[in-house]
Amino acid sequence: MLSAPYVTGSPNWIELGTPDVEGAKAFYGQVFDWTFVSAGPDAGGYGMFQLDGRTVAAAMTVPPEKGPPGWNVYFQTPDADAMVKAVEQRGGSVVVRPMDVFDQGRMTICLDPAGAAFAGWEPGRNKGLDRVSDVGALGWLELFTPDLAFALTYYGDVFGWEASQMPMPDGSGYYTMVRPGGAAQDTTFAGVLQMSADRLEASGGPYWLAYFGVEDCDASVARAQELGAEIKRTPVDVEGVGRFAKLADPAGARFAVVQGFTAAGATGGTRPPSGR
Repeated sequence: MLSAPYVTGSPNWIELGTPDVEGAKAFYGQVFDWTFVSAGPDAGGYGMFQLDGRTVAAAMTVPPEKGPPGWNVYFQTPDADAMVKAVEQRGGSVVVRPMDVFDQGRMTICLDPAGAAFAGWEPGRNKGLDRVSDVGALGWLELFTPDLAFALTYYGDVFGWEASQMPMPDGSGYYTMVRPGGAAQDTTFAGVLQMSADRLEASGGPYWLAYFGVEDCDASVARAQELGAEIKRTPVDVEGVGRFAKLADPAGARFAVVQGFTAAGATGGTRPPSGR
């Protein structure tokens, strides 16, 4: 699962882009008990979601004409400019060129060749999220892509990721996971799943999905639905993992919740959830 301190290639930041930040504050505040802290008068409304005073995510206003609502994950890079070169050389594209964010760090937003959005963060004063792999915090990611093998090669070239596989709990095949290059097997932070073109089109194209830990999956889903969320997948148990569900917030940003994280930052077992 995710862990900190972060290393090259690991997820170290996650950010909600939404047309309604005020609505997001209310929604996620009630679902995850998050509070919103402004980044200051010069940050254009940007701010951090915190839990017990520790940053677990961030949010910013993205007008509808600038793109759909969504959670964007940042991966650590020692050199944002070099990362962008690798992205473009391997067939990806750059949405936001590398830029300094005050003295906090340097960021860039990109698309992989299939069209899934992701971002890079070159740390400055801001090294990353304060809390991960715990209740109320980011704990897992999944990439839904039309070509699993190509995605593994692409992100491996850009970030140095290594991949491994494990049998699916139901015996239906294998689940592919990635971890930072040179890191131990237990540092996997994401699964990569191949989906048909029809299913991806129905979902709006290839995408990254973020999983946040909860104490009670069913209660969290019920509360989210009361607040206007759409249930994309009802709660389901996965052997060796826990219980998870997929949702979209009232503005349409997709995310997932998973019950099973411990205070130590692991799930109730070694297996991550599967977004199938």
